[in-house]
Amino acid sequence: MLRLLPGKTAVMLARFFAIPLWQRTAAGFALGIIAGLILREQATVWLQPIGDVYLNLIRMVVAPLVLFTIASSIAKLGAGAGAIRLGARTILWFAITSLLAVLVGFAFGHLINPGLGLSNLPLGEVKDRVIPTPLEVLLGIVPTNPFAALSEGKVLQIIFFSALVGAALVALGDRAQTARRLVDEGAAIIFRITRWVIQLTPFGVFGLIGSVVGGYGWEALLPLGKFILAIYAACLFHILIVYSGLLKLHGLKATSFFRGAFAAQQTAFATSSSLGTLPITLRQTVERLGVPQAYAAFAVPLGANVKMDGCGAIYPAIASIFIAQYFSIDLTITQYVLIGLTAVLGSLGTAGVPGTSIVMLTLTLSTAGLPLEGIGYIVAIDRIIDMMRTATNVTGQMLVPVLVAKEEGLLNQGIYDGHVAWLPGDPEAETPENVVAAGI
Repeated sequence: MLRLLPGKTAVMLARFFAIPLWQRTAAGFALGIIAGLILREQATVWLQPIGDVYLNLIRMVVAPLVLFTIASSIAKLGAGAGAIRLGARTILWFAITSLLAVLVGFAFGHLINPGLGLSNLPLGEVKDRVIPTPLEVLLGIVPTNPFAALSEGKVLQIIFFSALVGAALVALGDRAQTARRLVDEGAAIIFRITRWVIQLTPFGVFGLIGSVVGGYGWEALLPLGKFILAIYAACLFHILIVYSGLLKLHGLKATSFFRGAFAAQQTAFATSSSLGTLPITLRQTVERLGVPQAYAAFAVPLGANVKMDGCGAIYPAIASIFIAQYFSIDLTITQYVLIGLTAVLGSLGTAGVPGTSIVMLTLTLSTAGLPLEGIGYIVAIDRIIDMMRTATNVTGQMLVPVLVAKEEGLLNQGIYDGHVAWLPGDPEAETPENVVAAGI
C-alpha cells in the first residue's frame, strides 16, 4: 500500500510505521488526555467522531475475522486430533483464573472498604437488563440464519457456525481441498485488512481517550474515588502479580508477555470493548506471543465472549462488598461463596449478552440477596472503571492461550521471547522469509 503513495509521503509513513505500535498508541493516549483537558465538554464534539470511525472499522472486521479464522483453525486442529483436549484445557484455565480474580476482588474490597462512610450518593438511571436462563443462552448459540448472525455481529453464533464449517472440511478431507484453500485464503485476506485497521489504533485511542477525559468532571469521580481505586488496584494486582505468577510457574518471562500484550491492553483500555479489541488481541497473541494461529483463532474469540476477569469476577466481587457496606449489611460466608460461584460460572451463563458487566452484577446481587438498587449508585462512573475492567479481560484472553500452548508444547518460544519477529513495524514489510522463520 505504501508503494502507491508519493515518495516523501511514503517515506514519512514508513518511518511512522517503523515505530512499535505500543509506542505510537501510548503517544496517542497521552495526546488524547491533553486534548481532553484542553477541550473539556467540546472534546465529545471534536474527538468522539475520530474514535467512532476507528470503532466502526474494528467492528467491520470482527465477524469475517471470526468466521474465516475459526473455520480454518478447526480444519487444522481436527487433523491433529487434539482439538478436544485443547478446548478442555482452555475452559479449565478460564475458570481457574476467574476464581483467582474473584479472590483478588474480595481482598481489595476489604482492604480499601469502598462503601464505608458514604451516604446520600446520587442515584443514576439503570436500564433494565433481561438475564437469560442457561437454556436460553445455549439455544441462542445456534443461529437460525448464519448470514443474519454475521450481519448483526452475534459472535457466539458465528463461532458455532464457523466450527461446523471447519468440522465439515475435516470430514470431507481431500474432496474439500478447494474449499479449505478458499477458507485459508479468506483468513489471510481478513488478517491483512485487520493489520491495516490496527495501524489506525493510535488515532482511535487519541479520540476515545480525549472524549472520555473531556466528558467527565471531577464532581462525578470524587464521591466514588475509593470504589474506583479498589477496582483499578485489584485489576492491576491481578494483571501484574497473579498473571505474572502463572507465567513464571510455566517457565515464561512475564516481561515478554506484557511486551507482546501491551498494544492490545492499550486498545482495550481506550475502547472498553473486548469484542472491539478482538482483531488486535488475536494479532498480538499470534504474532507477538507465539501462539499458533490455528489454536489462537479458536481460543481468543471464545475468550472475548466468556473470559471476563475484570467485568465478570473482580468487578462483581468489589461492587457486592461496596453495596453491602453502603447499606450496612454484613456478608455471610454463604454469600461470599455464592458471589464467587456466580462470578466463575456467570460469564459462561451470560455469554454474548449485551451489557455484560451490569448483567453480571445484577446476577451476582440477586444470587447473594443484596439490594439491586445499589447498582444505581455506581452506574455514573461505569465508563471510567470499564476501561480498566476491559484491559483486564483482554489480558486474560491472551494469557490463557499462552499457558495452554506452553503446556501442549505449541508455543513458539522464539516469538514469545522476541528473538524472532513475525511482523516488523511496517505492516507492508512482511515477507515469506519472516513467516517461515516464525514457524507458524
